[in-house]
Amino acid sequence: MNVKNFVVESIDEMKNKVTWPTYSSLQNSAVLVLVASLIFALVIGVIDLSFENLMTWFYDLF
Repeated sequence: MNVKNFVVESIDEMKNKVTWPTYSSLQNSAVLVLVASLIFALVIGVIDLSFENLMTWFYDLF
């Protein structure tokens, strides 16, 4: 298989076989990813802050 054939078949597949999402669906997915990322970041931040406070408390005992 040569490079030209690969490129031609790739373009054909992208045009005719790939199902592209609608703009509305794409927006909904982007909002979902943004909200999930923010929630995940907040949870990790709370865990980090708790661990930092726990370690500070533990080291202050000695």
